[in-house]
Amino acid sequence: MASTDVVRTRTGVYHDSVSLMRVSRAATALSGVEVAVVAMATELNLGIAAELGFDLPPAGPADLLIALRGEVDALEAASAELDGLLAALSAPSPGGGGDGGGAGRPPRTVRAAAREHAATLALVSVPGPHAFAEALDAVEAGLSVMIFSDNVPVGQEVLLKRRAAERGVLVMGPDCGTAVIGGAGLGFANVLRPGPVGLVAASGTGAQQVSCLLDLAGVGVSHVLGVGGRDLSSDVGGLSTLRALEALDADPATELIVLISKPPAPEVARAVEEAVAKLGTPVVTALLGPGQDDLTSVTEAALRVLGVPVPTWPSWPASAAAPEHPGTTGAGTGTGTGGNVRGIYSGGTLCVEARLIAGTGEFTDFGDDAYTVGRAHPMIDPALRLEALAEVPPGDVVLLDVVLGHGADPDPAARLAPAIAEAVARGVTAVVALVGSEGDPQGLTTQAEALNAAGATVFTSNAGAAGYAARAATRVDANAR
Repeated sequence: MASTDVVRTRTGVYHDSVSLMRVSRAATALSGVEVAVVAMATELNLGIAAELGFDLPPAGPADLLIALRGEVDALEAASAELDGLLAALSAPSPGGGGDGGGAGRPPRTVRAAAREHAATLALVSVPGPHAFAEALDAVEAGLSVMIFSDNVPVGQEVLLKRRAAERGVLVMGPDCGTAVIGGAGLGFANVLRPGPVGLVAASGTGAQQVSCLLDLAGVGVSHVLGVGGRDLSSDVGGLSTLRALEALDADPATELIVLISKPPAPEVARAVEEAVAKLGTPVVTALLGPGQDDLTSVTEAALRVLGVPVPTWPSWPASAAAPEHPGTTGAGTGTGTGGNVRGIYSGGTLCVEARLIAGTGEFTDFGDDAYTVGRAHPMIDPALRLEALAEVPPGDVVLLDVVLGHGADPDPAARLAPAIAEAVARGVTAVVALVGSEGDPQGLTTQAEALNAAGATVFTSNAGAAGYAARAATRVDANAR
């Protein structure tokens, strides 16, 4: 049947990019629809639509672009369904809100919202080029701010954090993927029990790994303060890390602090170590790098400080498991085979950790800024990772992370499991690091069993998964000789 295009715009309608990407994906799945683009008409999104062959009307960033391609008879029904999805995004939240200009009218600035709701914290999730202005507005209003947005210039990050220090507030981010403040999860947030451990993390998925392992061991968290992946770089100098450590040290509910970071700049690491030595609260550090402990080992060290027994971390071996199958850390166990391990990751810190443990192979962090321009984060949309998985050749070992929790894909196994099964069928060994808690909405055990049924060996420890993958690659290489 012949295909046709339907292209229209709506003026003065705004929805955030993640919501619109989910609407686009839902529209693409409708019967008879081949392609759907539902996005704000930014230069980037107009370029994407043009590359797809749509004939576009004049439009600007304040306009909503709707472009559908599909069977002629199906597009009318698809358009109606799409209108319903967009209407659901526009529905007012319970309780309404306002800025003094009338019932139901939302505040138009961060400061107006802060005044109306007596807020102490703002969450900024707008395209990176626009995040600085909103975050600065929050800081000047006396609010701490979590900047979920990525692609924010490092110079703007430094200015924000210096101004926050002057105002006595905390900037979490940019590119802060997760935080927990007094039990309330922000961004990608796992369901965690309350408890005595406070986390300071220049790493989103690193914080999720440690907090979820703690939860599996029966230990909860007081707060998780993400500071952004660049905070311990030379440019930023640990400005938010030092502020967050002070805040947790002053918190009576926090009995132990865990500090997590991707490999920091040496001079910044030394400054942080000096600050840690002055705190009254004990601190366990996980500053990833060669020769350093992995995240699972650090979690186990934290449990010992608390006097809590270290459990065997849950894992699900594949029916044809290759090497010996441990349930805990795999640090330093694999020598690799010069490229047979293929790491296809959504979490930057988890990717770094796995590369360090495997010692060799090809690793890609699809959550890096370079891959998220105009796209949802791979924890929401696995499209790029599915393409990479389809290209893994027979005989290789593929290592993936799957991160659960609010904000992430509501059922990651639904799309990953069939792709894993196809890879296993052509001779690929599949290993999954599953990061989540028992309380997460996706269901930790449900996801693990679905991925395992597809042929993957599943670990709740990323370190355990990486060590296993390295040993599996070594065995494959030995068999090949």
